[in-house]
Amino acid sequence: MAFGNNKNDGGPVSEINVTPLVDVMLVLLIIFMVTAPLMFNGIELTLPKTEESNVVNLNSSQVILSYTLSDEYYLGKDKILRNELVKVIRSKFVETNTSTLFLRADYKLDYGKVARLMSFLKANNINQIALVTEVEDQK
Repeated sequence: MAFGNNKNDGGPVSEINVTPLVDVMLVLLIIFMVTAPLMFNGIELTLPKTEESNVVNLNSSQVILSYTLSDEYYLGKDKILRNELVKVIRSKFVETNTSTLFLRADYKLDYGKVARLMSFLKANNINQIALVTEVEDQK
């Protein structure tokens, strides 16, 4: 049954039914909204746990460096080599118009490795480094 004037009785209806399109688009929107926050935590790390002090919600407008237990570096989800760290981080700073680096280092990494990485970054004038941790459970 078509609504409106029924000029050609019994003929095909030439109106487009947009209801299925809207349904599919809403489902895709919901899927995107659920998965978007998970995209920035794609690198599997066990972060140190601390008491809640400054809550930071990581997003794509921030420069996030992940340092894994296997001595690999990721800027966002992109794996980068140590000798390219400074160049890639600086270009990301320009791209995102920020100067703070969020460092996610695996909890099981030797403290000295993280300190050497931070020293290397500071020696190359990357001075604003924020360490990312998880909030420990309150018992």
